[in-house]
Amino acid sequence: MKLLVVGGGGREHAIIKKLKESPLCTEIWAAPGNGGIACDARCREIPATDIEAQAAFAKEEGFDYVVVAPDDPLALGLVDKLAGAGIPAFGPSAAAARIEASKVFSKDLMKKYGIPTAGYEVFGEPGAALQYIREKGVYPVVIKADGLALGKGVLICQSEAEAAEGLKEIMQDKKFGASGDRVVVEEFLTGPEVSVLAFSDGVTLKPMVSSMDHKRALDGDEGLNTGGMGTVAPNPYYTEEIAKVCMDTIFLPTLRAMQAEGCPFKGCLYFGLMLTPGGPKVIEYNCRFGDPETQVVLPLLEGDLLEIMLACTNGTLADTPVAASGQSAACVVLASGGYPEHYEKGKPITGLENGQLPGGGAVVYHAGTAQKGGQLVTAGGRVLGVTATAPTLEQAIEKAYAASGRIGFEGLHRRADIGRRALAALN
Repeated sequence: MKLLVVGGGGREHAIIKKLKESPLCTEIWAAPGNGGIACDARCREIPATDIEAQAAFAKEEGFDYVVVAPDDPLALGLVDKLAGAGIPAFGPSAAAARIEASKVFSKDLMKKYGIPTAGYEVFGEPGAALQYIREKGVYPVVIKADGLALGKGVLICQSEAEAAEGLKEIMQDKKFGASGDRVVVEEFLTGPEVSVLAFSDGVTLKPMVSSMDHKRALDGDEGLNTGGMGTVAPNPYYTEEIAKVCMDTIFLPTLRAMQAEGCPFKGCLYFGLMLTPGGPKVIEYNCRFGDPETQVVLPLLEGDLLEIMLACTNGTLADTPVAASGQSAACVVLASGGYPEHYEKGKPITGLENGQLPGGGAVVYHAGTAQKGGQLVTAGGRVLGVTATAPTLEQAIEKAYAASGRIGFEGLHRRADIGRRALAALN
């Protein structure tokens, strides 16, 4: 099969590497891809959000199957457009992608179908939202932009002044554009966080191994929220007992709710969970593979990813095995100095040959790299994800850090404590 993967980050690189293992895969392209992805796939410089150009390219090149990986083209309806052109694709319809693209849609869905989540109210005007927060008087309070905001549209406010500033940023200054026309004001939940990615064909749901993301820029979970500075899998807080509770009270009810709403979910459904003292609750849904969770979850997936994806599209997931290797994985993100705010691009990257570490020890997933005169250079905030697998989590973390230490570029920033909380939970 000739495949196209839409997107150009670390998640897409992890998907491409896994798809290449399939005996069904004969040729693989990425659009737009990046400097490191170019070592594994042919790249075509088309923005992921230009769904007209993506669909035209897919038709013109005669792809047998398209994997739409990022949230924006899913929300814009690329899967629907491809289906209209007779090209099967992995990912939800635009109607089903609302589970991520609209916080209001997902919160109202959970309320309607009794799926456990934080208490909330929706506002279309900053004054009313602030009045509600003031009357409640409970801090911290969570404010979320309704629409997609590159994973950065969630503010945790410790005071009324912070809430007022946050509402101004989202609703008046339009930091996230039209995504901030409405906000969800939500109670702050406490407990360990867990990410669970699950395959779905609209009727059957099969989870992959659980993972733990590290969102803050600095050690000790300090600093600004980022797209993720590293991940480990499996998540030690996510026990077999909790997995069963989640399946019964969250996963299957969500799948049935989407069916009932007339928008069955096909693709990868991501559950961001908080294990609260009152049981597991949904913090957020994503309508696609998480980034950087994919970089630890897919290396532990046993079986043929392409076969599993095709089963999600064709409605045959019940007959398709989805299993985990039983090993552990750790991913350390190497970021540009200053990320997630201002950072410089174009810094030469040392230590890699054909995008990977000579001698192995870990896999390097490229998130923000470009080729410049035959040299790999930085081209984003998150530059590389260095992933190692091992029989134990401790060994995987050790291997990932040892490997990441062999890579360099000016201003390189990485957290030194990825997986520390997970190890503490194991002991």
